[in-house]
Amino acid sequence: MSKQPRAENLEELNAEAEGLREQIRHHNYRYYVLDDPEVTDAEYDLLMRRLETLEREHPELLTPDSPTQRVGAAPSDKFGLVVHRKPMLSLSNAMSADEMREFDARIKRMLRSEADIEYVAEVKLDGLAIELVYEHGRLTGGSTRGDGTNGEDVTANIRTIKSVPLTLIAPAHRKPPALLEVRGEVILPRRPFERLNHERIKNGEPPFANPRNAAAGSLRQLDPKVTASRPLDIFCHTPGAMEGIEFKSQWDFLEGIKTLGLRINPRSKICPSVEAVLEFWNELTEARDQLDYEADGVVAKVNSFGLQERLGEVSRSPRWAIAYKFKAQQAETAIETIAVYVGRIGSLTPVAHLHPVQLAGVTISNASLHNLDEIRRKDVREGDTVLVERAGDVIPYIVRVTNEGKPRAPEFQMPERCPVCNSKIVHEEDQAAYLCVNLNCPARMRESIRHFASKHALDIDGLGDKLVGQLVEREMVRELNDIYRLTQASLESLERMGEKSARKVLDSIQRSRKTTLDRVLNGLGIRHVGEATARALAQRFKTLEAIADADEEALQSIRDIGAEVARSVREFFAEPRNRAMIKELAEALEIAPVEEVTGQSWPGVDKTFVLTGTLDSLSREQAEEFILAGGGRVSSSVSRKTDYVVAGQDPGSKMRKAVELGVRVLDEEAFLAMLPKRSS
Repeated sequence: MSKQPRAENLEELNAEAEGLREQIRHHNYRYYVLDDPEVTDAEYDLLMRRLETLEREHPELLTPDSPTQRVGAAPSDKFGLVVHRKPMLSLSNAMSADEMREFDARIKRMLRSEADIEYVAEVKLDGLAIELVYEHGRLTGGSTRGDGTNGEDVTANIRTIKSVPLTLIAPAHRKPPALLEVRGEVILPRRPFERLNHERIKNGEPPFANPRNAAAGSLRQLDPKVTASRPLDIFCHTPGAMEGIEFKSQWDFLEGIKTLGLRINPRSKICPSVEAVLEFWNELTEARDQLDYEADGVVAKVNSFGLQERLGEVSRSPRWAIAYKFKAQQAETAIETIAVYVGRIGSLTPVAHLHPVQLAGVTISNASLHNLDEIRRKDVREGDTVLVERAGDVIPYIVRVTNEGKPRAPEFQMPERCPVCNSKIVHEEDQAAYLCVNLNCPARMRESIRHFASKHALDIDGLGDKLVGQLVEREMVRELNDIYRLTQASLESLERMGEKSARKVLDSIQRSRKTTLDRVLNGLGIRHVGEATARALAQRFKTLEAIADADEEALQSIRDIGAEVARSVREFFAEPRNRAMIKELAEALEIAPVEEVTGQSWPGVDKTFVLTGTLDSLSREQAEEFILAGGGRVSSSVSRKTDYVVAGQDPGSKMRKAVELGVRVLDEEAFLAMLPKRSS
């Protein structure tokens, strides 16, 4: 019998366990919700395994809210909530062949059998776990794993993935199943990922860290058109709830859904024993760099569904499956310099320039250090010898410093002025970001123009990505004011811009001169200032000059504007180049005041609306404009925080979600009746 720990030791162990839980919750949030992990998978696994060990050896330390009792993190409130009929579990991990053999021996003990267990070995994909729901053969839902019980409704985005069938292939002489839930992994293949990052870098946007982040970010877009523009793919691998169809084994399931038109990974293989699984792992380890997608290991599943049912599951993972991770791809090299680059929205990113080193068949010479907090956490300095890892990641990162007693350079410091335009850098004490707030900084000029010309800002039709790129590259637009200095002749000098096209763009620019104050404010791209905040500022201060002169106290007197937003507005207008540009901009535009709501009794004030379907009497944009004018908010997805769903013709899944959540639904007549009256 094991010796019980002393009281003081138990207190220490409890403190360690609680510290591990906090770390894991933080990393779950970074990984599942923000799609921006701070640690490697291997580092995360070590934290989880230590916590599992503590709780297993000392059950009195286990808490109901421990991460070992859950999967992932809570779903984002940007999307509607989906409750999975069957929990979407995560997998326990093996780190060595011996641990795989221990897993096999444990299964045999539980089944009281000495016979070899038949497994299905599958490639462990580095993507985003999702669930597809088919009812009577038609795709009716798609959701992320979320916390394993509740996921995010991403149906509209799932429908844009070409390898996801919207209708199943009906079995011969049979109706399609009444219900078929299929779990799978959404991925972004390597070559499309590289093309996407190339385009982002070309457009001055930060590249995705890896294909998994790109896939997650693409699938969780609020605008399905963005998702549709990304070449996402899917591999299906696990059943959920099923009605009207039955399978006896994992292999039967894979073959069966393949005949229904669902995509499975062709590298999956039946293995008659755990040794065959290990052989499969060795083969895949050798071939991983030649795969079209990122993989980080092998998943072994007991083939028989009958045996799976007997084995059951623990709180967060099935007993009948395990993931055997690949070993991390690492190399040592030296940091030659640390340089700072300015991103499309003015954020400063430190990047380590490395002595070139070969890693997984690729020459690595740069690694992002993300921010100063990350540099301090790892204590990275110029001249350090570091361990670089590419464990499934296309863009490498620094794992840790490996210096052994060598003299070190001073700590790295972020610059006080922008390395591109020399403007003063802004940094808030409680934030990681360092920012250049000069709207006309060349590093952020493309994004500034695109945002300024967008539909809810100055609405300049024709200023697309390619045209904006040419205008910036040729230095025809070096600040926003230059848009209003463009001429027919200057536009015609650009590639693929004939007389007619140039005239259309110029006409749109001229129309944009007549605008409203809230649109101008929104178009300036001030951090934390979107449509609703821009409208509130415009209604309170009436002119650009008054907003520019307002102090933080005056700004915070406006409803819903707190200290962070007020500080951001002040920092923007405190930059002399912004003030000079805005003065010229005001002379180029005819800025009308914003209409105000008569009275404050409108039931839509501070309420969140979701629009779905087609309205007969006004466009979607007009409806949004009326809601915002009345002090309401507009969201693109239905959640428990939604107050009203406005349903026009053919409302779709948002209507169903509103009914499920008990959200009040307004038809067009009811919506028009409650619209705020506007001052003349």
